[in-house]
Amino acid sequence: MSFNVTVQPSGRSYTANADEALLAAAIRNGIGLPYGCKDGACGSCKCKKIEGTVVHGPHQLKALSHEEEAAGFILTCCGVAHSDVVIESRQVTDESAFPVKKMPIRVNTFAKASHDVMVMRLQLPAADVFRYHAGQYVEFLLRDGDRRAYSIANAPHTQAENPGVELHIRHMPGGKFTEHVFGAMKEKEIMRIEGPFGSFYLREDSTKPMVLLASGTGFAPIRAMIEHMQFKRITRPAVLYWGGRRPADLYMNDWIMARVAEMPNLRYVPVVSDALPEDAWTGRTGFVHQAVLADIADLSGYQVYACGAPIVVDSAQAAYLAAGLPADEFFADSFVTEKEKAQAVT
Repeated sequence: MSFNVTVQPSGRSYTANADEALLAAAIRNGIGLPYGCKDGACGSCKCKKIEGTVVHGPHQLKALSHEEEAAGFILTCCGVAHSDVVIESRQVTDESAFPVKKMPIRVNTFAKASHDVMVMRLQLPAADVFRYHAGQYVEFLLRDGDRRAYSIANAPHTQAENPGVELHIRHMPGGKFTEHVFGAMKEKEIMRIEGPFGSFYLREDSTKPMVLLASGTGFAPIRAMIEHMQFKRITRPAVLYWGGRRPADLYMNDWIMARVAEMPNLRYVPVVSDALPEDAWTGRTGFVHQAVLADIADLSGYQVYACGAPIVVDSAQAAYLAAGLPADEFFADSFVTEKEKAQAVT
């Protein structure tokens, strides 16, 4: 049995199987719905149900509260149709839905960029063209069936000369995958990935100035966006606010400074929250999302791209909407950990 899903206001429709999440069916059918974690934890896929019956699987209340569900909102990542359904969702475009592929990759190089961040370069099959938007992510397919998601840190145009993706992986003590990356992993090791995933990418049809907000390795997809902007000669004003606990957490500071020197439209504001005396830090301090508001009190004319820890992304969204940012101009990718994903309710 299957059901028809219609997406408004675009009017596009697709078929979902009776046991298939609405988002999974959309991806399978090449429909570009917005989403992030795919695990009911971030809320990026939340949209309004206009007609029909949708039953949710496990999800976090911060992604969809009981009150929101009662008001007709759903999460497409864990919502399953029990009838024909009509939903209201933005960002439904053909362009945003590149084919999702499974492919083998080879570990080309890896090196520590800081004490807990590994920069890994994966070689893709030369004969397989991998298309994605700057800002999207891939998932490692582990042998036990688990998955681990990481944002692509290099722009799509780099595939032409050297097919491969750069990933920035933070060490999570006790983490199944990161313990291997920081321990036994070797060059030329073969793994499998699937992607691209996610609706976090640069909206090139806008002329609005941009705030790029990153915490920790949330810098990875922002790096890809900046590299893409430079390649495409996109001259919209953009300012990057990158936050870390200590200066060493801004592990590609030199790369950013080089881009600022080459791109007159790009500014950079590093922010450190917990510098120690030995760091001799003289720059901005405090919470990175608040540094934005200290500089730009009225965000009504901006676009914001935010990536990193859920607490940073969620705090930024609430504060920026209060500062006048239109809700449909806030784009985010929240780096939800496996522990956070497990904190689901039914």
